[in-house]
Amino acid sequence: MSAFQPLVVGIGGTIGALSSTERALKIALDAAAQEGFRTQLFGGDAMARLPLYDPRATARTPDERAFVDAVREAQAVIIASPGYHGSISGVVKNALDLLEETARDERPYLQDMPVGLIATAYGWQATGSTIAALRSIVHALRGWPTPFAAAINTQEVQFDDAGGATEPGVLEQLRRVGQQVARFAPLANRAPSRG
Repeated sequence: MSAFQPLVVGIGGTIGALSSTERALKIALDAAAQEGFRTQLFGGDAMARLPLYDPRATARTPDERAFVDAVREAQAVIIASPGYHGSISGVVKNALDLLEETARDERPYLQDMPVGLIATAYGWQATGSTIAALRSIVHALRGWPTPFAAAINTQEVQFDDAGGATEPGVLEQLRRVGQQVARFAPLANRAPSRG
């Protein structure tokens, strides 16, 4: 019988072609995998299939159920969002709103989970406000934002399909996000759970 392998769920990207945000998220997830975690990515295409969150809905689509079930199983999460007009993208926010489905779970929302954060933007202005918005959302969902968050100016770095980037410092930042969620997850899972 194999040993338990914890799960980190990655949430992020943009609708359409593989984005800088999703590439950055993959680098962070790869770092968590190097720490012994399984990873599951819900990128732009997966989030685009999620209907607009409706709290009155009595049934959920298979894509909605798969997303919520993965977060329920996870020991840690990494969220990556582009900075759109000073905040997170609608597609990322819609996915996070769907976590209301866990409100009555024994472990609701992101309670007691380390959550790594990544913001990308074409310029520096939106990266800080996007990280701040993500931290506020994670706090509202009872998660633990990790101490380090990666703010990536896509004017200054390009990502490739092989998991590389033109700036070594950016790679180090993204790897640090993945390493922190992996290293904090065992502490979080020993914490007493209180509603």
